[in-house]
Amino acid sequence: MALAVRETGPVPPPTSLATAEEIHGHLVDQLNLALRRPGMYGGELAVRILLDHLLFVERRPDAFAQQRREWEERGLWSAVGVSGAFRDVIPGRSHDCDVASVYAEFALRRGWLKSDRVLAKEDHDALRGRVRRWAAQDRTWADVTAEFGAPSVLFGGTNPLYGKTLGYLSEDPSQPMVVFHLWNGAAGADTRPPEHEQPLLLAVRFGDGPFRRSVTFTPAGERRKPTTAEPCPPR
Repeated sequence: MALAVRETGPVPPPTSLATAEEIHGHLVDQLNLALRRPGMYGGELAVRILLDHLLFVERRPDAFAQQRREWEERGLWSAVGVSGAFRDVIPGRSHDCDVASVYAEFALRRGWLKSDRVLAKEDHDALRGRVRRWAAQDRTWADVTAEFGAPSVLFGGTNPLYGKTLGYLSEDPSQPMVVFHLWNGAAGADTRPPEHEQPLLLAVRFGDGPFRRSVTFTPAGERRKPTTAEPCPPR
């Protein structure tokens, strides 16, 4: 018995399209999700694509090229993007959360970044004034939040088996984000090393100067600093 084939015509166009404001709001929401869980969304490339779309909607396609030149001058850009700069400076195998914190600073200046909390200006000033001395001892994720409270933005998940990055923002948007880079073993490990019940703080970063000068290592970070540049993964 032959089956009847139903002929279908072209799909009719939608009766209405999203407005420019709705598209912009959707992209901002997607960018914030990708920054917080970069590994789930495709890492640096996914963030770059969302930025390109947002800048197109805002008719500022040149803005990222300007930012990239600034990062190049600071040593925060490489042939493979921000991730290559981190690979040479911050120890560890995966830098998705570290890289996301840099793109979040760009998003903050564009008014796109959504934070969970902000610090009063005097509290943020005090944090910046003492955090480099505070990081002279080994610290953990629990130590950071006990001392400075919950972060403004958590880059990465809440599972202590994995590394993550914490960003602290001032209520004054002109002030730099203070960023804590934490590590807990090799990326993708199914089980954590027994001695690492909490991710270890490797470095604190803030400021608009040269990248390497903006980073303060803890003793754990100093011990794990790369001695030679790690090879770039294939793309």
